[in-house]
Amino acid sequence: MFDNLSDKLDKAFHILKGHGKITDVNVAETLKEVRRALLDADVNFKIAKDFTNRVKEKALGQDVLTTLQPGQLLVKLVKDELTELMGGDVAGINLSGNPTVILMSGLQGSGKTTFSGKLANYLLTKKNKKPLLVACDIYRPAAIQQLYVVGDSIGVEVYSEPENKNPVEIAQNAINYAKEKGFDTVIVDTAGRLAVDTEMMDEISRVHKAIQPHETLFVVDAMTGQDAVNTAKAFNDILNFDGVILTKLDGDTRGGAAISIKSVVNKPIKFVGTGEKMEAIDVFYPIRMAERILGMGDVVSLVERAQEQFDEEEARRIQKKIAKNEFGFDDFLTQIQQVKKMGNMKDLVGMIPGASKAMKDVEIEDDAFKHIEAIIHSMTPSERSKPSLIDVKRKVRISKGSGTKIEQVNQLMKQFEQMSKMMKMMQGPGGKNLMKSMGGMKGMPGGGAMR
Repeated sequence: MFDNLSDKLDKAFHILKGHGKITDVNVAETLKEVRRALLDADVNFKIAKDFTNRVKEKALGQDVLTTLQPGQLLVKLVKDELTELMGGDVAGINLSGNPTVILMSGLQGSGKTTFSGKLANYLLTKKNKKPLLVACDIYRPAAIQQLYVVGDSIGVEVYSEPENKNPVEIAQNAINYAKEKGFDTVIVDTAGRLAVDTEMMDEISRVHKAIQPHETLFVVDAMTGQDAVNTAKAFNDILNFDGVILTKLDGDTRGGAAISIKSVVNKPIKFVGTGEKMEAIDVFYPIRMAERILGMGDVVSLVERAQEQFDEEEARRIQKKIAKNEFGFDDFLTQIQQVKKMGNMKDLVGMIPGASKAMKDVEIEDDAFKHIEAIIHSMTPSERSKPSLIDVKRKVRISKGSGTKIEQVNQLMKQFEQMSKMMKMMQGPGGKNLMKSMGGMKGMPGGGAMR
């Protein structure tokens, strides 16, 4: 996510390295590269120019503190301006209605139907809501079936009228159904359309007028760059929507849409999609995204994801096993499953300060754990609970059963032994004091609940 932009901004800031102070010349040279990096990321030229002008004005108006290098000051100013450009404060979703009606709009292929499911899952699991998904795409073949598959995967009911070809009636009937059945949130998934398609744009305008939604969200594919910004403006002129949802941020995203869409339509980005799983939805925090773009990571989001996935009761059970030296491969496998639920590995690495830069040439696969899982599943229950049983003969059998090399089995055994020792050390006074000073991480072995 934004790797190319991050690299180019990092190179731009290197121009100031070794300079003792900010001058007209060196800041102009640096910001010229910053502007070039933004343009390469598909940010509108005028927005990029205004952005760098504001940064330059602030940079030349400040004295560099003795504790800061000129490059560090400029990074801070760019971070602050990026945060403002992307919206400043986090924008919440309006859930005040009874039921709350949310209208989903967007282009064909933007991932709107899938994200409708992600939003329903988010409201169900994080906000204690009872959502109803509504199928109002009467044009795309299998669109209704797709929404049923999505709804079934998260345990959310779907309302549809397959024979009705009037989306306004379907939406109105769905809201009445929600009131009768006690649903407190209605998410209306409309047909994807082209901004130039006057007839389709008129149709969604009529749906909007008829149901008077509390939230109208525009779903856009972040990989489309500046085109996403232009279509957002066309939709906003018709619907005056409340917020933007950026999907596919886990893909090869240049970043132009995320950076400039707020300044063009003056509507906040409310959510982002970061993967294919139903849990791959994040509230959009402009400051966190700015920090990630500048290679500062996003530790807060990383900790929040860990808190959501790691169970305190499970952590206490693991702690007891570690203390008794009974931590086995079944426990290790449980930890792996919980880490996988946090999101795709490349996204998680990007949240660690400096990690994206350090590992930019390393290919991080989503199924990075598959060999480890295969090896563990090839062990017998007694071997998993008591790894000391595994001798050379057993390693050969495990290697053949998992389709891996004996070296990989040896490597896992060694890593497991080292990790077990480290976790044992974390149980001691020194380790507990370290975790306490770090604030702990709910559910992580050796860590307490974060308050």
